[in-house]
Amino acid sequence: MGNPINTGRFTVDNSDDIVVFIIGMRINKRLAVHKWLPVFNAMPGMIKELYINKDELGFLSMESFFGLKTTVMIQYWRSTDDLLSYAKNEKHLTAWKKFNQKAGNNDAVGIYHETYQICKGNYESIYVNMPKYGLGKAVNHVPITKEKNFASQRLNVK
Repeated sequence: MGNPINTGRFTVDNSDDIVVFIIGMRINKRLAVHKWLPVFNAMPGMIKELYINKDELGFLSMESFFGLKTTVMIQYWRSTDDLLSYAKNEKHLTAWKKFNQKAGNNDAVGIYHETYQICKGNYESIYVNMPKYGLGKAVNHVPITKEKNFASQRLNVK
């Protein structure tokens, strides 16, 4: 059940371009719940939509982290075109419009995102005694062989 531990050393097949999208929210004024809660509540519906329609949207996977003031989601996408297409999606546009109407002009809540286009061969990872996680959950998770034992080999660095 769940996400089983993969005993040993694993990496990912880095033979495709990917996009890493980091998105999050920061609560600047904790007591202004009426300002930041609608922003927080907009995300679950979009996340559900992404997972239900992964293949057609080009969404690969994500991880979420919650701090005292800041949340962050690291998302993995097949391409920039897929990510930008989703940004024009009705559910996302509705959430963006509501954010701008309710919270866009106050300092109680902030949002941010960063987008990284990463070419094949220019990313690497290692997972030791871990369940599939992060990039290893998003793309092909493979055992490390002697040919890919070091980060420089996984990155094809000479």
